[in-house]
Amino acid sequence: MWTSLQLERCMSYINVNIMDIVDHPQSERLETPLESQSCSVYEELRQCGQLCDVVLKTDTREFPVHRAVMSASSTYFRSLFTQEICNTDRKEVVIPGITADIMEIFVEFAYTREAKITAENIERLLPAADQFHVNGLVRACCQFLARSLEAENCIGIYNFSKMYFCHNLKKVTYRYLMLHFSEVATQSAEFLQLTFEEVSSILASDDLNIKNEEMAFMALLRWIDHDSSNRKCHISALLETVRLGLLSIQYFTEKVKNHPYVKENDLCKPIVIETLKFLYDLDMNDKALDLANPLARPRIPHEVLFVVGGWSGGSPTNVMETYDPRADKWIVCDTADTFHRAYHGTVTIDRLIYVIGGFDGVEYFNNVRCFNPMTMTWLDTANMHSKRCYVSTAVLGEMIYAMGGYNGHDRLRSVEKYIPASNQWTMVTSMGHERSDASATALQGKIYICGGFDGRECLHTAECYDPTSDQWTAITPMRNKRSGVGVIAYNEHVYALGGFNGFSRMNTAERFDPISAKWQTISEMYNPRSNFGVEVVDDMIFAIGGFNGVTTIFSVECFDSMSNEWFDATDMNLYRSALSACVVRGLPNVQKYIHCPRKTNEDTAPDQAEGTTTEDDV
Repeated sequence: MWTSLQLERCMSYINVNIMDIVDHPQSERLETPLESQSCSVYEELRQCGQLCDVVLKTDTREFPVHRAVMSASSTYFRSLFTQEICNTDRKEVVIPGITADIMEIFVEFAYTREAKITAENIERLLPAADQFHVNGLVRACCQFLARSLEAENCIGIYNFSKMYFCHNLKKVTYRYLMLHFSEVATQSAEFLQLTFEEVSSILASDDLNIKNEEMAFMALLRWIDHDSSNRKCHISALLETVRLGLLSIQYFTEKVKNHPYVKENDLCKPIVIETLKFLYDLDMNDKALDLANPLARPRIPHEVLFVVGGWSGGSPTNVMETYDPRADKWIVCDTADTFHRAYHGTVTIDRLIYVIGGFDGVEYFNNVRCFNPMTMTWLDTANMHSKRCYVSTAVLGEMIYAMGGYNGHDRLRSVEKYIPASNQWTMVTSMGHERSDASATALQGKIYICGGFDGRECLHTAECYDPTSDQWTAITPMRNKRSGVGVIAYNEHVYALGGFNGFSRMNTAERFDPISAKWQTISEMYNPRSNFGVEVVDDMIFAIGGFNGVTTIFSVECFDSMSNEWFDATDMNLYRSALSACVVRGLPNVQKYIHCPRKTNEDTAPDQAEGTTTEDDV
């Protein structure tokens, strides 16, 4: 049996390891075997009432504990039990300002490093943990709140995090509010309780993630309508937070200019006159939109479309472009790969871009290059087992799949997957058909691959891969043969766009419903195209570049499933086909890849730390 002195000496050794972790909130919590075994021993001793050297008392309950264990969990208890002024020999210590249920969580956390955090106790637990300097428990509470973020509660959690100086949680919550503002503005009751200053700050933010400025205008109307008699006086100030120059003339005239709040407020007249002049001048003179004008300054996107490589000017290119969906502008990146390639695949995992296989005009590649947009550097990763030009790629379950393609001699049906954590490619079950120039996407835990060319004819067949069974299953064939097709998952359907049917390039499109197992024709694209890039940006499908049967093109169009319509987007800077595209979300240095770089509100606000934080950083 250990004496109290032996117990404290042992804990003094362990305390160094525990407190090192507690004092470094960015460190990942790693429990050593010694710590785990010791925690188990001390918890057993506490449960049996052995070697406990102090009793912590609340209003209704007493907790026999070990001073050394409690000291390891909190600088408050360490000071309480070690400073002479506190009479460290006392056997009973009254802890003021804490209820028995919260003290029970403190004690259990000190001994087990686990806490019973619930939606019912979090509002009392986090302030108490902060007050008593139980830093590990504060972080656990912040992680719980970050995982609980919803449109209905994010404003409350944001204010809560500011009140208790939880800086990382505040950044995560701010980003969630900006990213999900459309849902917050339409669903959240908390939004209606904001002050004018708070609403104005949110609506003015460059970080606000809205598809169009109509959403910002509707949000301010909802806030005013909640208490119109006291809030309609703020309409002129709130109008200035909306980028009115990005509205259509029709919407501005019908919905903004003629709204009663606007018409009844004389302070709105100069704003209306200035906006009408800007919109009419833009329309009548057919000028390019002046994005430097405060009326039309685009907000900062939360996702950026990257286009890599392709066939341009008679040979493969290494040029990379990015698309800013808020400004509707393409930007040529400063950093290009050393490899020129076409007919390759491009995917993204954890904000890293992987460029897979392809062809440089002479050599067929099995190499894979990784671009880090945060550091703007290129690195080699493990090579695939097979050379794959005309390869189809998809991401599923944090793994990259490379399917089919052409190795310079044969069309392939083999499939391999890449695990970034181990930097290793492994073979999986082959497809039912040889396919090159097909396209693939992931939906609902499965991979779908459609069309392609088998060396003899263009294909209309499609199949589905289930990683749990490692099996491919044929699905209903498409209505059209499509080689060089664009395939993408969008709104719970698999879309197949364009391609070559053996006779001509097509502008037709269709989508597959996994539930009914049927294909349905949708609206035609404006342009026939094959071997083009396809991605979902801003909840719309983008078809990028390609070959129209006569020439390589640089045109871009996007599809909205709500209206079943295609819309023109700005052309790329380069004509290119056989390109590949991917979308990267949440870049901390997004300004490097968008039009008119600016500082975000997070960089400029006095109470915001620099950079961007995700839930994993809390």
